[in-house]
Amino acid sequence: MPSQPLLKNLAQDIKHLARELGFSACGISGIDLGEHPAYLEKWLAAGLHGDMQWMANNLDKRRDPSLLEAGTQAIISVRLDYLPPETQAIKILGSANKAYVSRYALGRDYHKLIRKRLAKLAEQINQTIEDTPELKAAFPEFSSRAFTDSAPVLERGIAQQAGLGWIGKNCMLITPKAGSWFFLGELYVSLPLPADEPFTKDHCGACTACHVACPTQAFVADGVLDARRCISYLTIELKGSIPEELRPLMGNRIYGCDDCQLVCPWTRFAPTTKEADFHPRHQLASSDLIDLFNWDEATFLKNTQGSPIRRTGYISWLRNLAVALGNAPTSLAIIEALNAKRDYPDPIVQEHVLWALARHQ
Repeated sequence: MPSQPLLKNLAQDIKHLARELGFSACGISGIDLGEHPAYLEKWLAAGLHGDMQWMANNLDKRRDPSLLEAGTQAIISVRLDYLPPETQAIKILGSANKAYVSRYALGRDYHKLIRKRLAKLAEQINQTIEDTPELKAAFPEFSSRAFTDSAPVLERGIAQQAGLGWIGKNCMLITPKAGSWFFLGELYVSLPLPADEPFTKDHCGACTACHVACPTQAFVADGVLDARRCISYLTIELKGSIPEELRPLMGNRIYGCDDCQLVCPWTRFAPTTKEADFHPRHQLASSDLIDLFNWDEATFLKNTQGSPIRRTGYISWLRNLAVALGNAPTSLAIIEALNAKRDYPDPIVQEHVLWALARHQ
């Protein structure tokens, strides 16, 4: 086993390498995830995950990272800021004929970008080991595996354990220097790296701005979200009919929702992203609802290529837009657009189009 000073230096080198690769922050945790697995199990037992059955699968691997990737002894957690400049989020939310897309989804899909960089980080760690005889002797076979919002990984819990921030009342990981407008990624490694101190200070205090701002009142307690009422769940994860009582509350939000972040006092410290890939594409930051609703499936697939929006699918895209058009001020153009799809050959689309038309009667 190498000396503790050598492992400490390796951990510092890893953080430096992560910064050089463009990550905004980097921390290291062990594989004991504290209270986070128990919290997840309690949340699942309450049924607050809705149709996201995948969250209830492989709980043993969520609890114990070494069961997901054999040999894991530490987890490198990274942050990558995504807030694009001048997205005019508040302005778009206040423009009922415009489509609001969650700010994280305006640009290219983050999954491949982060995994590619984590793979590069793993290569550089391996090279560091190869170039250090004491490390090479202790770790002749270095192994790692990269994740970002994928597989049974408690990424926010891991990031909190790695000292990157606290989990706020809106269930987001928040850091004092950057708010919550960032992606997370993890590199499971077979190295006994010294762990950083967990971020234990809760800086939310008495603030409840996120709870008050939630359009559908999806927060049932501090740090407890009923996903079944969350607009992000309704517009992205849910594949069936959106509950009628929630539709009027969704406004013009067609993919995700940022309200709980927009009102968070800590997000005023959030830097804009340095990643051009996260800048808006296809004018999605300020598109008219009717224009997006008029996309045929080929146009949808073309314009969402390489975008996280693609995963929602064209049917849900039309469903979400129909709800937003139902919430928009009545106009002849909206009624004509809805009527053009009232006989669309899918029952989900038909149902939501008819609901929207009824709102304009």
